[in-house]
Amino acid sequence: MTQTRQPHYTRAAALPGILRQRLVILDGAMGTMIQRLKLTEAQYRGAGGPNAAQAARFTGLPRDVQGNNELLSLTRPDVIGAIHERYLAAGADLIETNTFGATSIAQEDYGLAALAREMNLESARLARAACDRFSTPDKPRFVAGAFGPTPRTASISPDVNDPGARNVGFEQLRAAYHEQALALIEGGADLLLVETIFDTLNAKAALFAIEQAFDDTGERLPIVISGTVTDASGRVLSGQTVTAFWYSVRHARPLAVGLNCALGAALMRPYIEELARVAPDTFISCYPNAGLPNPMSDTGFDETPEVTSRLLHEFAADGLVNIVGGCCGTTPEHIAAIGLAVAPLPGRRLNTAGFYSEAA
Repeated sequence: MTQTRQPHYTRAAALPGILRQRLVILDGAMGTMIQRLKLTEAQYRGAGGPNAAQAARFTGLPRDVQGNNELLSLTRPDVIGAIHERYLAAGADLIETNTFGATSIAQEDYGLAALAREMNLESARLARAACDRFSTPDKPRFVAGAFGPTPRTASISPDVNDPGARNVGFEQLRAAYHEQALALIEGGADLLLVETIFDTLNAKAALFAIEQAFDDTGERLPIVISGTVTDASGRVLSGQTVTAFWYSVRHARPLAVGLNCALGAALMRPYIEELARVAPDTFISCYPNAGLPNPMSDTGFDETPEVTSRLLHEFAADGLVNIVGGCCGTTPEHIAAIGLAVAPLPGRRLNTAGFYSEAA
């Protein structure tokens, strides 16, 4: 069947060609790195940071903000920038913006919904600046604008006694994601990553909003879509199998589709195999957790860099993946080990020319 040619990318134009040549390395966990710093409430509000005016701005917030990692892009850009640079120094080709929870919906929990746009804009600028410092002609670096799932689900009732109840609607999700997409594009993202998808309806709202942002800006960026299989059932939380999930989002014609979070690589493998089988024309991404949670570990998870990198080497050697990295519990040491482990291996070959050709 003849495929419709996509518009030429105005950013990350080289990325499809790079993916045909080699495996691409995504960064590791932002949250894990922040948690290891054990920042105080005062530091989350800007204490000790480079901008006294920002610290003064957030001194009087009425709610606790410790744990609001996205706020750090405004109050402690030095912290976020340093984490990006550690991942880039470890060899990451793609780094995610610090925007997993930077929607107005997620920020309502802290009373900071009005700051969502600013958080996305500054987070993208921080990642852009870090990538620009590390990019070379032989190894360009790319900013992935990250869209998290929000703490609410459009498909599942929050009330066991009322299956029809919902705490968020499609339109509210669309509006929040549209605001996020516009800010990430303005801030310098090269591609957009809709990740940790546990409810496909939430993801469809994000994809719809992204298309609107492309229409608004006249600019089209590559999209990567990453679902989350929550347990051994092989389904996302809203009930879809990996195959059903793919058929629900393939209309967005993503550059890559994959899985992240919830599982370590060993448990994730059968679902990556399934995805690679049903999406032969699309690059495959995989960034698992560092095994199972372990509160006694420095990172909160079981796997050392050696274990995670060995497992992802096996994925690559078996021709399953094109983009590899880490989610919860992974660190720059994990990313460096993954990069070394997969460096000699080619990426998974597409069955056809794929959705994206270098001439597109």
